[in-house]
Amino acid sequence: MQPQEAIERVGRVPLPPYIRRPLAHAERYQTVYAREQGSVAAPTAGLHFTPQVMSRIEERGASFTFVTLHIGLDTFRPVQEEDPRRHTLHHEWGKLGPQTAAAVSAARASGGRVVAVGTTSVRLLEQAAAGGEGRVRPYSGWCDLFILAGHRFSAVDALVTNFHLRRSTLLLLVSAFAGRELALEAYREAIAERYRFYSFGDAMLIL
Repeated sequence: MQPQEAIERVGRVPLPPYIRRPLAHAERYQTVYAREQGSVAAPTAGLHFTPQVMSRIEERGASFTFVTLHIGLDTFRPVQEEDPRRHTLHHEWGKLGPQTAAAVSAARASGGRVVAVGTTSVRLLEQAAAGGEGRVRPYSGWCDLFILAGHRFSAVDALVTNFHLRRSTLLLLVSAFAGRELALEAYREAIAERYRFYSFGDAMLIL
């Protein structure tokens, strides 16, 4: 039996600690545009997109381009350090191909906006744009960019993301992108209105 066959036969879908029951339908923890095996977690902002939603977005003049993300289990590990700069960030493997790099660079050059779906996509896009003065270049490898307050965003103009766990690197990225006060205001509103948090929760669009 090949290793991949053994994994599929006896393995289970890795789930965040706040999901306490096995999924009755594993495909629910998968985006509709996933193509490659390797990630141990879903990029959960992408769970909001269905083929119908994507068609309606395209009808309004937007276009989609894709990256490959292999999210690691450490994405669930909370920040334990009081100074987040001392936290050891998990590395995740990603690939941003020439077609995607060209599409993103062309959108920015023409005055369009690049809307990233998910915080991991932001990290990959920003890593691919590092040192390029806003130009995104093809990239394949480990993504280890730790985005904190003060980061100058070079590739991403807007972000679709879920509401994240406190003390997470994902929340730190959202705060860096939106600004700490605006992020706190959004979370206070979400709590007051009883929005759903985490993997199967509600999403917000940060412009």
